[in-house]
Amino acid sequence: MIKTLMLLMALCVSSLTFANDLPGAPDNGEPDIRITYKDDSTYYEYRVNGQLKEIKVVPAVGKTYYLVPQKDGSMKQLDTSSLVLPKWVIFRW
Repeated sequence: MIKTLMLLMALCVSSLTFANDLPGAPDNGEPDIRITYKDDSTYYEYRVNGQLKEIKVVPAVGKTYYLVPQKDGSMKQLDTSSLVLPKWVIFRW
């Protein structure tokens, strides 16, 4: 029983450290999100370590889309999110 518990705890800790080593993973586990309302649309700016990663645009009428900054300074429009962030809580203490 104790060996099983120790194995489970080791797996949980190793998965948490792996999630922090992912590219773009924020230090505190969550991105900074700024919500702005303009022109009948809602904009969600996702920033990781102060750097803009993507903008989710939710128009009052129409389909939600995402704007992702490119290296040349332009924005690319996507239908799905490109962010890879841990979005669940395994356990807390």
